[in-house]
Amino acid sequence: MAEYEADTEQLMRRVYLGVREDRLVPQDVVALACGLLDWFHYTDAILEVVERNPAEVPRAEMTALARRILDDVGFDPGFDLAPERLETLRAALRVVARDLPTRGIEGEPEIEILEDWFPVGAGVRLADGERLHWGGAVLPNMCDNTAMAVTSLAILIQESLLDWSWQVWPVCPRHDLGVHGSERDGAAVWWCAGDSGHILAPVGDLARARGRRRRRPK
Repeated sequence: MAEYEADTEQLMRRVYLGVREDRLVPQDVVALACGLLDWFHYTDAILEVVERNPAEVPRAEMTALARRILDDVGFDPGFDLAPERLETLRAALRVVARDLPTRGIEGEPEIEILEDWFPVGAGVRLADGERLHWGGAVLPNMCDNTAMAVTSLAILIQESLLDWSWQVWPVCPRHDLGVHGSERDGAAVWWCAGDSGHILAPVGDLARARGRRRRRPK
């Protein structure tokens, strides 16, 4: 079983890179489909690849079948095969980091890849060396768009800080409630559940939002 899993993983990685880099080898797709079929995966795409002569399948069609097979088995390329995800995550951290001084945290935090976790994910290391990954890492599939990555990091950081210090952050000054990272209408925000719910501030603009509230006349 372990040998099968290792072989299948290598085939999935080859097929994914072939699709990604436009150098797909049809025989790899057939080998992957046959291996999955041997272990009782009977999706339409797998059966179609097994039943057809690969020499007669147009390149674009084989690529589409390969994508479907990878989707059917839930293959995730992680950070190593999809490095743009890591760049998205680092950009997201720069956004969330703008809010950290409101919690008394200075310095530039860094993304830390947690290689010993399964599945491999990412945490945050603060400038003072404190590691934040309470409640689980940010997974690669959370980094396919910026709003999701920013929201995931905001949640990870605030939950880690709560566990570390037992201090709620951020807090809505209007309702005296802890707010939560949330994705609303495609944007990462700090969301307060007070009354019927409202946005305290976009993630990254917490200090500016607090400043506006302080200057508001009574």
